[in-house]
Amino acid sequence: MATAFPDLPALIADPHTAYTRLREAGPAHRIPGPDGVPIWLVTRYADVRQLLADPRLSLDKAHRSPGNYRGFSLPPALDANLLNMDPPDHTRIRRLVGRAFTPGRVEQMRPGIQSLADQLLDAMAPQGRADLVAEYAAPLPIAVVCDLLGVPHDSRLDFRAWTDALVAPDPDDPGAVKEAVKAMLAYFPQLIADKRRTPGADLLTDLIDVRDDGDQLTEDELTSLAFLILVAGYENTVQLLGTAVLALLDHPEQLAALREDPAKIEDAVEEFARYDGPSALAIRRFPTEDVEIGGVTIPAGETVMLSLSSANRDPSRFPDPDRLDLDRQPGGHVALGHGIHYCVGAPLARLETQIAVSTLLRRFPALELDVPRDELRWRPSMRARGLVALPVRF
Repeated sequence: MATAFPDLPALIADPHTAYTRLREAGPAHRIPGPDGVPIWLVTRYADVRQLLADPRLSLDKAHRSPGNYRGFSLPPALDANLLNMDPPDHTRIRRLVGRAFTPGRVEQMRPGIQSLADQLLDAMAPQGRADLVAEYAAPLPIAVVCDLLGVPHDSRLDFRAWTDALVAPDPDDPGAVKEAVKAMLAYFPQLIADKRRTPGADLLTDLIDVRDDGDQLTEDELTSLAFLILVAGYENTVQLLGTAVLALLDHPEQLAALREDPAKIEDAVEEFARYDGPSALAIRRFPTEDVEIGGVTIPAGETVMLSLSSANRDPSRFPDPDRLDLDRQPGGHVALGHGIHYCVGAPLARLETQIAVSTLLRRFPALELDVPRDELRWRPSMRARGLVALPVRF
């Protein structure tokens, strides 16, 4: 089904209008991808949720048809990660890393996250204004994930720059992605070597022990896993924090309700994720056989993108979906995926967002935007949904 599609700047500026039109037009649409190669975009909630868990849609690039998907490819030492794997390799590696993100282990991180949030707000408070992305939403998750992995403090600013370059490439700086990959490719093997010489009480040391003692990970899998935990652990949380605060500022009645009843925060985070989640699209998939969606046949080997943003605003599943409603019954959204590829770090992203938003609202009761709403800029990405900056005053 050929469908007119907005250009990338229009989609980034107003994705929900475009997705509403596409949902109404049909279940799946063949559109130009970011690299110029056509992709299939699926937008309706029921279809997206079903396909997220459908084993016929593979994450392994070996299943793409010739000439399909020219997306940026990482070197093997960074590419052998969960976002490119199907079972049984995916099952083996996810089981290993999943132990670090159980609700119980994540809850043990609460005091450290709370302390970090307070420190960042202490530094901001005397200024009376700040860029919440640069000074709060970004440094908090990068510190948390670096503590989790055991990354030294003097490397953390580099990590943030490298991750930003990969997640939302700057069209005016085409060499930044290659430079970031080159830097990470040099850094991670050195970090792993340092951890082998001087083990620590951190996740990377635990994964090295698994690799060296049981041979359950190849060296490339170990390096790629550390890379993925860093990128995903930073990306999802920084973007969710920014869009959550903006959603509250856009809905002052909901902001007032959350201030009045801080216990709403757990359900509120689920609504923030549904309303404007961190990933507009799930990671690309390749059908291992022809797949039919509502009468539309997607051929084997072509690229399928599942729109999480669109599914989460589908009125057939969420009444009045374009309204932020902190009293909405939580659950059902697909902002963090569904099925075996559900975000392994979701418990940590939720906890960080709960603490960061609650602490911000408690500390700064007069929080408001410091620029006109239409001057806010979004990251130049069709897949990642995040603000470049969020200037506020308090």
